[in-house]
This record gives sequence, C-alpha cells and structure tokens, in this order.
Amino acid sequence: MRVRRLDHKAGIAVAALLTLVGLRPAQAFFGLFGESPPDPTPTTLPYQLTIEGADRALRQKLEDASLLYKLRQDAPQDAETLLSRAARDLNQITDALWAEGYYNARVAMRVAGQPLSSFEGEAPQGPRRAADQLRGRAVVPVTVEVQPGSRFVLRALRIEGPQGQTITDVPLRRLRLATGDPASAPELRAAQARIVDYYRGQSRPLTTPGEIDATVNHATGTMDAVIRVRPGVVAPIGQIAVNGNAGVPEHVVRSFIYARPGDAYSPDAVAAIRKSVLKIPALGSARVREAETLDAAGQLPLDMTVTERPLRLIGASARFSSLDGPGLRAYWEHRNLFGGAEQLRIEGETFKLPDGDRHIHKLDKSFINSVGGRLKLSFMKPALYGTRNDLVIGLLAERDRTGGDRYGGYGLELFEGSVGIRHRFTDNFFVQGGLRYEIGRTTDSLGTVRYSAIGVPLSVNYDSTDSLLDPTKGMRFVAQSTPYFSIGKTPSFFENRMQVSAYHAFDEDARYILAGRLALGSVTGAGIAETPANHRFYAGGAGSVRGYRSRSLGPLAPDGRLIGGRSLFEASVEMRVKVTDTIGIVPFIDAGGAFESAYPDFRDKVRFAAGLGLRYYTAIGPIRLDVATPLNRRKGDKPIAFYISIGQAF
Repeated sequence: MRVRRLDHKAGIAVAALLTLVGLRPAQAFFGLFGESPPDPTPTTLPYQLTIEGADRALRQKLEDASLLYKLRQDAPQDAETLLSRAARDLNQITDALWAEGYYNARVAMRVAGQPLSSFEGEAPQGPRRAADQLRGRAVVPVTVEVQPGSRFVLRALRIEGPQGQTITDVPLRRLRLATGDPASAPELRAAQARIVDYYRGQSRPLTTPGEIDATVNHATGTMDAVIRVRPGVVAPIGQIAVNGNAGVPEHVVRSFIYARPGDAYSPDAVAAIRKSVLKIPALGSARVREAETLDAAGQLPLDMTVTERPLRLIGASARFSSLDGPGLRAYWEHRNLFGGAEQLRIEGETFKLPDGDRHIHKLDKSFINSVGGRLKLSFMKPALYGTRNDLVIGLLAERDRTGGDRYGGYGLELFEGSVGIRHRFTDNFFVQGGLRYEIGRTTDSLGTVRYSAIGVPLSVNYDSTDSLLDPTKGMRFVAQSTPYFSIGKTPSFFENRMQVSAYHAFDEDARYILAGRLALGSVTGAGIAETPANHRFYAGGAGSVRGYRSRSLGPLAPDGRLIGGRSLFEASVEMRVKVTDTIGIVPFIDAGGAFESAYPDFRDKVRFAAGLGLRYYTAIGPIRLDVATPLNRRKGDKPIAFYISIGQAF
C-alpha cells in the first residue's frame, strides 16, 4: 500500500510500508495470571516493556508490532542487542500507528531512563551505559511514550481497474467501508480482498489485487484512497485432476465430485468439491488448487490432492441428562475394508433404563433389568461400479425401556436387518430405498405385541446447511415412508416420519441466528393396540421437547400409563446469540406431543417448555448446556432439567 502525506506547507510525498500483523500471539500460561520478565543474571539483560499513552485496543496492536514485546522472554546478552531491538521498534510502532490511521502520531522511547532515537551503526553511549549498569542487578525498564493524536478518516474512496477506469459494479455494501470511517490500512486491504472475492464469485477466477494508493492530508485529518483490482475474464470450471488417492480408487473419488467441466466457477463451487469428497470416510484431507491460467477452451483447470486417514478407528463417548441418567457408547470402525473405501462400523451402547422411584444398590436381577443396550453393525460400499449409488447394510439388536414405573412407556426386544441403495443426486440431496426385516416384542399397558414384518423403506434427505454441528444458514429436510408387511397374525401398517429445520442469520457475521424445527409422524393401517410400541410416537427429551423426560409425552392407557400415539407433532424455535466469539446464549421454546389418532388432531394435550442455553464455541463445535422448564407440568415432572452435549440442539 502506498501512502502520500500532504502537510500544511506543500505536497511533500513520503512513502511508507504499513506492516499488517495477523493474530496476536497467545500469552500461554504465564499470560493468564500476570507476566514477569526473566530474572537478572550476569550474562543477560532482561527488560520490562511499558507502552504509555494508548488505550487497551491500540496498545494490543502496538504490542503485536513490537519486536521487544515478542521477544520479552528471550533476554538479550548485551546492551547492544537490546538497543537494536528498541531502535527497530521505533519504526515498527510508528508504522503500526499509521496503519491504524494515526498519521500525526509521535513516538518516544526511553531505555533505563535514557532517551533513545533511531540509529545506525554503534549504539548511543547514554542508553548503553545505563542498561549495562543494571546487569545482574535489576530488570532494564523500557518505556514507549505514544501520542497518537486524532485518527484520520476516509474522505474519498474509489475503485479502479487496471487501465485506471473507475469500477462501479461492485455493491458498496460488500466493501464494509465507507467515507467517514477510520483511515485504517487493514480495513482498506480487507475491502480490496472483498472486491476480489466478489469478482471471483461472479465466475472471474483470475481476478487479482493491485496497488492501494492513499493520500493523507494533515491539515484536514483525512485520507483519499484508491483501491485497484484486475478483474479476470469470465471462465467456467475445467478438467479436474485427482492425485494422492493410492488406497482409494479414482472412480470412488470422482463419484463424489458433482461439478463438471463447463459448470460456472465460484469459490463456493470449489469449496463444495472439497467438502463432498471429504464425505468419503477413508479420506482425511482434500486440497483443490486452481490453475494460474485458463486452458485452450477458456476453462479453469483444477487439481485435487487427497490424503487418506488411518484405516481403523476406535472411540467412546458418554452422555448425561438430569432426567434420563447416564449413557455410554463405544465403537470400532474400518474405513477401507476391501480397498474400495468400504466402511464397516460396529457400535455398542449401554444406558440406564427408566425405573421410576426405585434405586439400585447392588448387582442383582433388579440391576440387570435396569440396564438397556444396543448393538449395531453398519456397512457402506460407496460408488457401486463407478456410479453415485452406494450399498448400505445394517444389523441392529436392541433392548430398551421407556417411561419407567411412574410414566408407563414400553419395553422392547428387537432384531433388525436391512439392505438398501442410496443414490446421491448432489452433495446435499439423496434418496434411499431398500428392504428391512424386523422381529421383536414390545410390552406396555395395552399388552404384549410380538411381531415379524418386512418393510420397504424409502427416504429423502436434503441438507443445504453450512455446518453439521453449528449451522448458520440453509435447511435440512428428512422424510421417510415405510410400509410394513406383517408375517404372522399382527396387521400390516404404514409408517411416515418427516422433520425439517431451517436457519437464518440476521447479520453477515452470523452472530444472531433464528433456528426452527418441525417434526411430524403418522402410522396408519393398524389400531394403536396392534401397532408395535416401538413404532408408535413419543415426544419429550433433549432432541424433542426439552424439560420433559425422554419419550414421556403421549396418549395414556385407561390405567393412566403412557402408551404412545399413532401420530406426532413437535416444534422448536431458538434465537442463537453470540455474546463474544466464544460465548453464546440461546433462549428457546419447545412444543410437542403424540396423539392417539393416525394424524395429529391435537385432542391430546400439547406440552410446552421454555429455557435458556449457554454455548461455548470450540474448533470442533459448540459445547451446549440447556436449562429447560416445563410450562404445563404433569404430576411428577421436575421443574428444571438440564442437558449437556456437543453441537446445537438441532
């Protein structure tokens, strides 16, 4: 960036390089509780740096630019080295002040009480002697006195092309910079980067930044800036090369690339290529490099390099709810079983079954009866014969009980096997169909249902959100319809489930997000007593209506115990607000219930809950703490429930 300074006498041009520094260095452990310089020794000259005259935000930027600050724990061996660092800081700190728009700033420095100015060659005698006199006795004080003056503001801002022509087709709101704003070099460069991103998003991949010229006027305290860019020609995506896939067949990788030569180019399209390929479990990273020139057809070639992940994975997790108790889960996974990116996963889970008011004190039959479990095997072979079809096989054995003595619910013993084909239309849209066999027994207040049935499940999945654990925009839609043909005396039935959630950010930084969820379900073809209890609907719990025990909401039998319904309605609304970059609050309202009728008729009572959540945002996703209270409590419902997990509630 070139800066011209105009003082009150004449147009005296002064060139300056404005140093922009990235992230502030972490202060590690010693920065948490206050920091001390190294102890004085006969062979070193530790020092204490103090910056005066700047507020906290500006002082942080000056520290980022300061060599003395960066090396404060590395004591120099002699005064010459210390003064060399200090002299360099005079220029670095001045440049940092200019970068923030303080073009009339003054900087003075004292070392061991002696003034220091810039020098070349031998260090000045006064500061050197004063520093040497403290060797082995005390820490050398280094003081930087800053007089920032008034911050300059932008008076005029213009965007130019490579021939000097004014560019007017970039929406001004994209710059996030306007006349009257502080004349900050980082903000000018950020605005230039946004202009480049805008043109690249308009299918101009070879757009590059040019010079930024800035003229500052000391008499008026203003800056006139010219941002130059070189918009590239409109070009589509060209051929996509795949490299580094030694253990995964290329046809598997290519089946997850949905872009084709001739498709419109954009940074989002390139990012989508990387994102979709990384859905192959055997791959750990994917880097897409864009060519620097267009090919003979005027298209932009892309080069993708992938790396593989470790073949085997083992893991475990734990969960806890104040209403539903603890749970443990462990799994083993192979990500490339036969050399075609086949994924085999074996997963086991154990959890405490609801037991009303009874407490288990020893390992006996009652303890065994209070433990549930689930053993699941899943196998996926992607890209059958190089197509976008994936083979999916699953086995499940489960023992569960819902509700507990107080609430009713049901007991379940189940074995299930399934096979299906999933067809991927795009990265965020696929359908799946297949066959499922179930044999099981359910027991509740209506009696015992033993059933054996063949199901023909068909599902549709659409997900345009930007994150699995913390979405800020887009929509998720999942719908499944399964006719079950009975083998035996129980009647056949038809089960339907649907859930949709949507996310809207009110600002570009996604600090205010409105999120909503709606779920519906229906079972037809069999009466409520003839429908296996695990195919009925229940509401309540962490992913449903918070504040109520998991799967505790639904129609009641004549004896007052929960029996579940043939239809379901659930709805949730959250306002996700980021208070800081790492802390957020989430007020929410949930509603839901299950109904005896085949379709929601709302004759059974809908339960409501409200609460407040706390989010701590990490690199892997937000850590969630939700506190909820039932708004229309039943006898036995607790007034408060809390939930802890990783990821948003939906």
